[in-house]
Amino acid sequence: MSTTEPVAADEDVSDRWEPVRDLPPSAKLVAKVLDYNDTLTQSQLAEETLLPPRTVRYALSRLEEEDVIDARFSFTDARKRLYSLAV
Repeated sequence: MSTTEPVAADEDVSDRWEPVRDLPPSAKLVAKVLDYNDTLTQSQLAEETLLPPRTVRYALSRLEEEDVIDARFSFTDARKRLYSLAV
């Protein structure tokens, strides 16, 4: 295998993250944290990413616009929303 031949696995990964490429760094970080964790609340995302809650809200709104994440209400606390990757 030469270094110029594309690897199929790499192409699948790049296609998966294509909608996230042009988003702000905070949205990319939130998406990557959600990739490592199944489902998190906004406050858990702020804790994991070390970003301010307002920045996490902005990142989540940008990710929702691109249909990268799914948001649903928590059954244990209806005031909270649970976020996960849509992929």
